[in-house]
Amino acid sequence: MDNDVYGHINNVTYYSYFDSAINRYLIEDGGLDIHNAPIVGYIVSSNCQFRKPVAYPEAIESGLRVVKIGRSSVTYEVGIFRAGDPEAAAFGQVVHVFVDRKENASAPIPGEIRAALERILAN
Repeated sequence: MDNDVYGHINNVTYYSYFDSAINRYLIEDGGLDIHNAPIVGYIVSSNCQFRKPVAYPEAIESGLRVVKIGRSSVTYEVGIFRAGDPEAAAFGQVVHVFVDRKENASAPIPGEIRAALERILAN
């Protein structure tokens, strides 16, 4: 399903990769419980720049860093690479706003998640 009619990974699939890279980091390093946490991150903005095609089943890797942390929001930069290639095939930015599930309103980034985000903050 990843490959499109041109034989390479479809543009929209990269956004899914971005989302997976971010959520995996938040779950594994930030302790986010995606099913039960009272505060979760919603993507409010995203973009992607494509540099070269990748085709399934090529192995890919992702790179993730934080470029800005606010009270309730965070801006990530994400890169998708062919395995072992130092040049990104695609890269972009994603903005999360942390939201109280019950109130459906922005909320401060939880402490454990903020600490994890600060560990990958670009200088």
